[in-house]
Formats: sequence, C-alpha cells, structure tokens
Amino acid sequence: MSANFHPLVYLIDYVMGMIMWTLIGRVAMNIFQREDSEFFFMKIFVKLTDPLINFFKPITPSFIIRPIVPLYVAWFFFMFRFYLMPYLLGYSVMGMLSFPLESEIAAQIYQIFGKN
Repeated sequence: MSANFHPLVYLIDYVMGMIMWTLIGRVAMNIFQREDSEFFFMKIFVKLTDPLINFFKPITPSFIIRPIVPLYVAWFFFMFRFYLMPYLLGYSVMGMLSFPLESEIAAQIYQIFGKN
C-alpha cells in the first residue's frame, strides 16, 4: 500500500469492509435463497448480519422491503469508509484511504494472474 497509516486504521477499515461485503452478500444470496433457508451459507449470512440490521432498525425507513434492508445498512458502512474515515484522518481528497481492503485484494489478484 502506498500510504503509511497506523495499523489500527487498516484494521478498522478491514472489519468495516468485511461487514459491508457480508451485508451485500446477504442481499445477493437472498436472490436465490429465502432468509429462513436451511442452506449453510445463508444461515451464516443471516446470523452474522441480523444484529447489525436490528441495530440500524430505528433509522431504516419502513418502505424498504425486507430483502433490501441489508443493502441499505451496507450503504452506511460504505459512506463511513469512503467519506467519514478519510475526513477524520485529515484528508481533504477522497481516495487517500478509500478502500484499502479492496485495494489489497485487487493487488493480490493482479499478482496471481501476472498483471502489474
């Protein structure tokens, strides 16, 4: 990674990124599976994300249909990671810290497939 941030900054972003992608994964999985499905991965997605969805329930509009609510909650994590976190760290330009988790994954994919 090009910038040198405190490891705690990366840890926070990685955790928030994993939460965001798990919520998005639940929405994607819900296209093919019901929330009460016996499929192992759907059970895990629901078990991991239900506490977050319940936490955000007071600010979740009632008109959002249930299968899309995890995407709404993921949007908050996206906004925090892309706008608030760099702002709190003193960067006036987005991109300085935006998505180190995804940058690291992309770098590994490029390395595996020989792209530089």
